Amino acid sequence: MRTGVFYFPTDYGIETGELARALEERGFDSLFLCEHTHIPVSRRSPFPGGGELPRRYKHTHDPFVALSFAAATTKTLLLGTGVCLIPQRDPIITAKSVASLDRLSGGRFVFGVGGGWNVEEMENHGARYPTRFKLMEERIRAMQALWTEEEASFHGEFVDFDPVWCYPKPVQRPHPPVLLGGETDYTLKRVVSFCQGWFPRAGAGFDPAEARARLHAMAERMGRDPATLSMTVFRAPPEARALEAYHAAGIERVLLEVPDLDRDGILRRLDELAPLAA
Repeated sequence: MRTGVFYFPTDYGIETGELARALEERGFDSLFLCEHTHIPVSRRSPFPGGGELPRRYKHTHDPFVALSFAAATTKTLLLGTGVCLIPQRDPIITAKSVASLDRLSGGRFVFGVGGGWNVEEMENHGARYPTRFKLMEERIRAMQALWTEEEASFHGEFVDFDPVWCYPKPVQRPHPPVLLGGETDYTLKRVVSFCQGWFPRAGAGFDPAEARARLHAMAERMGRDPATLSMTVFRAPPEARALEAYHAAGIERVLLEVPDLDRDGILRRLDELAPLAA
């Protein structure tokens, strides 16, 4: 089992290149960056975690720009989005960002994606909450076409374009793995249908063995080989004994949280977490 981290790449926290170097030096597998393009002041959508929205949600760098700095300062660290909010992104531009980062990093990109929860944020991008998952699926399928076809085209309800040339192509074949976040059976159906892995959150009551069994059962029900699907667990517990259960369940990767601290506080926390990456 591999151990990575996730982080909100804020404009007041540690510089992303320095964080990436520190992670690679300490033996971590990967760095996944969270995304919010902006936060509408109206705050109609309640924070899913309860209470006030944490400050970091309003201060994140663009994940592809930040991951480019991380790529430039490391050699082996995997670079991921955790998650990229697909309903808020143009698929052709995003496909080029993904392919460019994967190519410039030597095939180290992992594409964690999700539908999003902030209604007014996605509305500012022209997306609607009730249809966000259908929009997300079309955009991901369109991007997969752009990565794998010399003259790609796509015709759907939300995404529609005739044959185009779109380069560069990713280093990874057929394309970087797409990991979908969420915990419902609907999410699992989407994972099996058009993704390469599941990206659940380790909330209260999360059982890694049960989650793995759910994924395998859905794959078998839909006629897909479960061995073609991976699991990366977001916000896994930072405790060796708890992580033993994840390893025993066959989870491929766990992500630990890098907290919302200043540079020195983050580096101290990485030193505390480093034994879990061994």
